[in-house]
Amino acid sequence: MRFAMILLGAALLASPAAGQTGGTAIPTTTISLTISLGTATPGGGFPLYGNAFAGVMNAADPQLSIAPRNTKGSNENIPLLEKGELDLALVAGEPAYEAFAGIGRAPVRLKILTAIYSNPGMFVVRADSPYRTIRDLVGQPVAFGAKGSGLPILARYVLDGLGLKQDDDFRAVYLDRAGDGPAMVEDGRVAALWGAGIGWPGFAAVASSASGARFIAPSAEEITRIRARHAFLKPLTVPAGSYPNQTAPIASLGSWSFVLTREDLPDDVAYRLAKTLHGVEATLCRKLAQACETTAANTVAATPKAELIHPGVMKYLREIGVVK
Repeated sequence: MRFAMILLGAALLASPAAGQTGGTAIPTTTISLTISLGTATPGGGFPLYGNAFAGVMNAADPQLSIAPRNTKGSNENIPLLEKGELDLALVAGEPAYEAFAGIGRAPVRLKILTAIYSNPGMFVVRADSPYRTIRDLVGQPVAFGAKGSGLPILARYVLDGLGLKQDDDFRAVYLDRAGDGPAMVEDGRVAALWGAGIGWPGFAAVASSASGARFIAPSAEEITRIRARHAFLKPLTVPAGSYPNQTAPIASLGSWSFVLTREDLPDDVAYRLAKTLHGVEATLCRKLAQACETTAANTVAATPKAELIHPGVMKYLREIGVVK
């Protein structure tokens, strides 16, 4: 993987006709470059996004071969990036926030390639269930997402803002596979499934089921209380029609997920990835609705600090005028 990245860097710095390796000139079109992209467990939003991202990027630049790889999610992706075992990885906002801030660990030196989409968090229950508020779910079995994913971390912050603990006040369930959650709601093994995002597969599956769905998000008063304790969480809205039979917008809060890069990803590689990505924003949007939020402007707006954006990406963002 690292050798392939070095080859690409050399090709980008050479003439358009050839790159140099071992003293032998080779056409850049013959370079087979594979860039690994860590996603999460099957059935979740990250594999869905990662496959769309890779497909669109590879089609736009034939010299790129971005290869999605299922992982346990954000909490595994971060150390894999640090060890150089992944080139890129999808990481949810809360694990990224903790990693950059050094909460519970040393601060990471990873970089941001792009913001991908916002993650308004909420619960989904069967439409015929008696539960209508977060307090109604206290004491009930609740699936908080896949082990190692960012979803349980987002839930922890949201519930903490309300004075609740997910492992003490709920019968918390953590999934081996994100895709297992909807069936557990449908058959009653859990009262609710926690998730986040627009077009999130778990929510879509429950909303499309025979029983239908009801979404439970923090109330306006609860959002105020949560943000007073955890200001990095931002008010976000799930537009009407984001899920089957969802006729009204849903106000909630959450953060943005990112594509992070390993620290030593070459600047020219990051520049090329950013240029390719933002040249096909419209194509990616058509491929996947939630990917419509993957824009250069959103990356700048969602990033906690400008210095966290990869220098190669910043060069491109300045060229197009998104950053001065």
